[in-house]
Amino acid sequence: MADPSPSLSEPGAAPAKVAVLLATKNGAAFLDEQLRSLAGQTWPAIDVWASDDGSTDATVAILSQWRERWSRGAFTLLDGPRAGFAENFRFLLACDAGNADYVAFCDQDDLWEREKLSRAIGWMRSQDAAVPLLFCSRTYTVTERGDVVGMSPLFRRKPSFRNALVQSLAGGNTMVMNRPASRLLARAASRSPFVSHDWLAYQIVTGAGGVVHYCKEPLVRYRQHGGNVVGANTSMEARLARLKLLLDGRFKRWTDANLASLGCNRDLLTPDALAALDEFAEARQGNMLGAMARLRRSGVYRQTLQGTLGLWGAALFRLL
Repeated sequence: MADPSPSLSEPGAAPAKVAVLLATKNGAAFLDEQLRSLAGQTWPAIDVWASDDGSTDATVAILSQWRERWSRGAFTLLDGPRAGFAENFRFLLACDAGNADYVAFCDQDDLWEREKLSRAIGWMRSQDAAVPLLFCSRTYTVTERGDVVGMSPLFRRKPSFRNALVQSLAGGNTMVMNRPASRLLARAASRSPFVSHDWLAYQIVTGAGGVVHYCKEPLVRYRQHGGNVVGANTSMEARLARLKLLLDGRFKRWTDANLASLGCNRDLLTPDALAALDEFAEARQGNMLGAMARLRRSGVYRQTLQGTLGLWGAALFRLL
C-alpha cells in the first residue's frame, strides 16, 4: 500500500513547518543540485538550517546565494564545530530547529524526490502525534552525474530497538521526524557523542517506544562519488568492504560507542528496551557459551538472514 500524501495545508491554516538540517563541508560540486531538489519539494513550508564544517571550496558562497533567494521559509547559515559529520549533525540538533513541526536530515550531495517531505508528513499525520515518529525510506543509487544504477536493499523485518542495536536501518538523508522525536533526539545528542545521526535516531526513537516507518519506495537519490563518508550497501564490493570493517574491529568500536551513548540515555528508554540493551551488553562479555546464550535472549537481529548469521559469527569470534 502506498503511503498517504497529505494536502499541502489544512483549510484555513498555515502549512506545518519542516526544518531541514543540512550539514556541509566542501560540497560545492553537488550542493546546488541538492538545494534545487529542496526548492522543488511539493511541501511548501521549509526552513533550512545549514551548518558548514569549515569548507575551503565554494560551498559557503553557494549557501549564501541560496539564502538570499530562498522563498519557502527561513534560511539560516551556521559555522559548524569542524569536528566531522557526526558532530556537525549533533550541533544542528542542538539548534532551535526542534521547534519546527517536523525535522529532516539532509546531506549535501543527494537529490530528493519531489514528494519526499509530503509522503513523510502524510504518514506521520496518520499516526498519534504525541508519539515519537520517524519516517525513513529506501534510496536510489546514482552516479556522480545523477544516473540511477540501482536501489538500496529492501528490508522486510519490522523496525525495532532490537534491530537498531546492531544495524542502522536507513540513511539519515531519508529521515523525517515529528516534534516529539526531534526533541527526544536533541536531548539524547546533548548528553553524548554518537557514531552517526541516523543510527542514533533509529535507536532512540525505537528505544523510547516511538514508531519507525520504513517506506519501501526510494525517495532520495543517493549519489556515489569519491567523497562519500559512507557509501551505499548495494554491491558485492560494498558488502566486502563492510565485512572488512567487521574483521578489523571497526564494528566493535561502533558498538562500544553506541552502548556508551545509550548508557547516557537510559532514562529515555522503555523497560523492554533496557532489558534488551542489558542482555546485549552482557553478551559481549564473558565466556563463549554464556555470550551466545545472552545474545539469543537479547533478541537482537539484522534485517537479513545473512546479516543475522554474520552477527552470530561476530559474537562467536568476539568481534561484536
